[in-house]
Amino acid sequence: MFIATLIAKLSLNERDIQSAIASLDASGATITRQSDRIDGRALDIFFEGDPVTARAHLENMAGEIDIAVQPEANRLKKLLISDMDSTMITIECIDELADYAGIKTQIAAITERAMLGELDFEEALRGRVALLKGLDTTAIQQCLDERVKIMPGAEILVRTMAQGGAATILVSGGFTRFAKPVAQAIGFESFHANILGEGEGVLTGALDGPIVDSSRKDELLQSGAQAAGLPLELCMAVGDGANDIPMLQRAGLGIAYHAKPKAAQAADVAIRYNDLTALLYIQGIAADQWIAK
Repeated sequence: MFIATLIAKLSLNERDIQSAIASLDASGATITRQSDRIDGRALDIFFEGDPVTARAHLENMAGEIDIAVQPEANRLKKLLISDMDSTMITIECIDELADYAGIKTQIAAITERAMLGELDFEEALRGRVALLKGLDTTAIQQCLDERVKIMPGAEILVRTMAQGGAATILVSGGFTRFAKPVAQAIGFESFHANILGEGEGVLTGALDGPIVDSSRKDELLQSGAQAAGLPLELCMAVGDGANDIPMLQRAGLGIAYHAKPKAAQAADVAIRYNDLTALLYIQGIAADQWIAK
């Protein structure tokens, strides 16, 4: 048995529901039941059939509606692992940090290509960090204060899952100087990121220690699940770029959040319209169960 969850950006109307039912019928699925509308925005349709075909038909629906198709079993996840930049926060930290060095345009172009999967991640990261050599480290706190904004729904998602007993892990190809305060602000219990080299009050242009890249993110998902005694089916991974793909594919449910095309194609679910609270509806958690702080 599978569940198709519809999540509207604003409100879900009867026409949307009938369109979804018609799409599932066209996919060859057999609908067994459906829920009432949840918070006026979401709906679960339970069906038997091919989930891949069902998703393809449902994603052709009109309107600003996100679709999640998943097995009914293990719907409620017990581990959340998420990327940071452009996922849990609204910016790419390295691009904004580069703005204080006057080279944002140059670095942002490299970042975009790396997230699209057009460049080797580690090579692109080291190259961009090298361009920041000599930048005063006070720019990091200034960037945190002026530019870093929490993604809508991030705190509710993380705190609600944590309250329900889920492990929460923030993993970033960015930097610990940003990941630590972001993790604390949102409510993640642990974080992993790259360490910017610093000396005499400026950035050295180097990175200290091993790189958190796509393979490291995948390893952290697996080790996190093992530490929590969880099968991967009970894990949810969230990200937006090509370097998130291995963990998105490894997790029981991989969610591409407002993502680049390769990540959206690789994930089980692509959230295009809603904020991060959509990930709670996907798990069957309505707004009256959400934890804000």
